[in-house]
Amino acid sequence: MNIVEYIKKEIFGLHRKNFEPMALELFQYQAKHNPVYREYIKLLGIVPEKIRKLTHIPFLPIEFFKQQKVITADAYANSNVQSVMFESSGTTQQVKSKHYVADVHFYHTVATQGFSLQYGAPGNYHILALLPSYLERQNASLVAMIQHFIQLSNSPYSGFFLHDYEKLITVLEKLKNSSRKTLLIGVSFALLDLAEQYSPDLKNMIVMETGGMKGRRKEMVREELHGILQQHFNIVSVHSEYGMTELLSQAYAQRNGRFSAPPWTRFFIRDINDPFYLDNRLRSGGINVIDLANADSCAFIETQDIGRYHPEEDTFEVLGRIDNTDIRGCNLMLTV
Repeated sequence: MNIVEYIKKEIFGLHRKNFEPMALELFQYQAKHNPVYREYIKLLGIVPEKIRKLTHIPFLPIEFFKQQKVITADAYANSNVQSVMFESSGTTQQVKSKHYVADVHFYHTVATQGFSLQYGAPGNYHILALLPSYLERQNASLVAMIQHFIQLSNSPYSGFFLHDYEKLITVLEKLKNSSRKTLLIGVSFALLDLAEQYSPDLKNMIVMETGGMKGRRKEMVREELHGILQQHFNIVSVHSEYGMTELLSQAYAQRNGRFSAPPWTRFFIRDINDPFYLDNRLRSGGINVIDLANADSCAFIETQDIGRYHPEEDTFEVLGRIDNTDIRGCNLMLTV
């Protein structure tokens, strides 16, 4: 059993103390077997065998997913599993990221386990999705995840509600007194449209935003967005989801925009002016992620998001995006 097979088998029971040795072993494997990552490390003049700490690992800039097929050499060795290619959102002029996922069942398992750690099993919920910009294009990882959750919910009320706000309002009314929890997950501009046009009372429901205005409305700070939604929906907090095409795992914030991630991931803050300097004591900086679920592609990603780490809670905030980068789909809310 190689390290990729081992990780896919063991990460859901991963103990925190075992994260670093597993991540270092995966780094050595991907530094050898991922052609794009191997070449990047070579150009940096780094000798993989000399890496002994997580903070010394070179993180692959997320832009490589736009131009290259970031995949390990033997990712498709198992012909019995279903593969998929996820593609990021963007305008027709923008180059989109592509994440080649060798095993879509593993992606579904990762997403389900990550959600269940914070919210319990999807089968405990009615899941209503308001994701028009994602449904209007193919190969969106968020749609694949929510579609899987909807199936697991086994609820006749669960489903996608493209632009049909009237139908969504009718279903929300029916679920007000349901014994099962209701989760309404939506892209920010669609939730704002629903809030301002209908102001439904969602007092006992979970409302979760995935970020991003997709050019449909002006961007606003997270506090402003959440304040509007809380007022119109009569709820005390708005939940958030942090995910991206290039990562198989997601993080969730149940309040205040502070995200908790599953134990098979680790987040680092890097210096904006020195991308190789990682220090979670920095007031803010670029976000780097180790996602062990990316065993078949690259687990060590340098994102274009700016964040802040809160060690007392082991949570992180997303503060915005680094200048001069393309607008991406998930969680691009700006905060100050």
